[in-house]
Amino acid sequence: MSLPFTPLYINGAYLPSSNGKTFNVISPSTHQVVGISASASSEDCQNAILAASNAFKTWEHTLLSERRNIFIRAAELLQSEAKSQKGRNYKDEILSAVAEETGAVPAMTNFNWSASIGLLRDLASLGNVGELGGLSFPSEKIPGGSVAVERRAMGVIFAIAPWNSPVNLTLRAILIPILCGNTVVFRSSEQSPRSQAIICELFEEARLPPGVFNFISTSRESAPDLTAEIIANPLVRKVNFTGSDRVGRAIAMEAAKHLKPCVLELGGKAPVVVLNDANIAEAAKAIVNGAFLHSGQICMSTERVIAERGVYKSLCDAICQLVRTIRSGDIPGSIQAVNTKVRLGPLFSESSAQNVLDMLHEAKEAGANMLVGDLTRRGAYIQPHVVADVTPGLGLWDRETFGPVIVLVAADSVDEAVELANASDYSLTAALWTSNLYSAKDVAARIHSGYVNINGTTIYSEVAYGLVGLGGSSGYGRFSVNDFTDLRVIVTHPPGPALYPLFN
Repeated sequence: MSLPFTPLYINGAYLPSSNGKTFNVISPSTHQVVGISASASSEDCQNAILAASNAFKTWEHTLLSERRNIFIRAAELLQSEAKSQKGRNYKDEILSAVAEETGAVPAMTNFNWSASIGLLRDLASLGNVGELGGLSFPSEKIPGGSVAVERRAMGVIFAIAPWNSPVNLTLRAILIPILCGNTVVFRSSEQSPRSQAIICELFEEARLPPGVFNFISTSRESAPDLTAEIIANPLVRKVNFTGSDRVGRAIAMEAAKHLKPCVLELGGKAPVVVLNDANIAEAAKAIVNGAFLHSGQICMSTERVIAERGVYKSLCDAICQLVRTIRSGDIPGSIQAVNTKVRLGPLFSESSAQNVLDMLHEAKEAGANMLVGDLTRRGAYIQPHVVADVTPGLGLWDRETFGPVIVLVAADSVDEAVELANASDYSLTAALWTSNLYSAKDVAARIHSGYVNINGTTIYSEVAYGLVGLGGSSGYGRFSVNDFTDLRVIVTHPPGPALYPLFN
């Protein structure tokens, strides 16, 4: 059986790379090659930018209603479980590609499909004239003059989205820029090109004009140089990137060379603060779900749990009891597998799993207490771990693990709990558990995070506002109309002679 091939998509055409180069896509579950992808050349990247620039000349002036209708048609194509007019079943393709390329379990493959439908519909409804419109008013200093402030598209946007939720995050990277009248050059993750390329087919069938969305994939080895080259192109007006803070820093540095703005959504080390009056059973379920969904490979994953001393022991017990029902991978005949209710998928690579283990071993050597977990891995599979008594300064506290790990610490006061929650360079999401909503609002306001979910999981954000990092390793900017449009001011001077200092 031949392996699926993922081509480039430039100006509405599916193409191999101009130099014929490809790369293999390896499944983290089986370590087998599950696909082959075109690896774009410098010429391909420049052609994609030129196609986007040419398409912008007309796309910028399309009616907002036309852009919204394309999103709605795409949502309908995704939602239908029957084959489309072109013979495609997008749901089945997404479920299959995401599972094979990323090792995601059914809950996450289904999320990629269902959440993408919701995102398309939500953003179509957000795209109204008020948000994309402007304002006008009389000039403050010119008698009879008027001022118009217009919100206009920026031009070509370079977008990069990761593998951990490939379809949904690809759509998030491109939808608002396109809705605002921009055109896009998108680079996929080398881990999930086929999953992300499904968007090309979807929007082509939804009648998005050629050149508005262009798709390139690159090998891991060629990605840094080609990314820098794309950012340097003067036709590219802005960059948005979702991924690790390490790569985000490199992209920000390249963009700074050319004074180009970025939207960066990087990592998370989401804290959960649990106060003495919290519902412990519900808090424990939210914490475990937030920590282990997709094996902890979500930027909003719960990683640090700070509980007041009065409930610390009972919370630890409740969390450990739940975690012991969760296993990673299939372990035939294993004693631990008995009574297991939930199975986790692999991490996206063996090196990622080893990185998690290295942080766990460092913490143990520094005196941390392993409440659950065996400190081993099987390929890219690593079992859930719960670790107590981890302190700031250790990698397990300071760095995003992107793995199935919960860190538990006790605090002797609310002030100390808030201080520990804020002892991080990551500020993407957080959660707070308490039965007193009056104190909840006070405490939540003191947690330095783009989102604070009161009595809920850290894995939640509102579509209208998007995720927002407050700087540092969580990134900055947001996926919003304001971030993908420019404000342009037009001043109309009245007719008649004017006074100019040089001539009066």
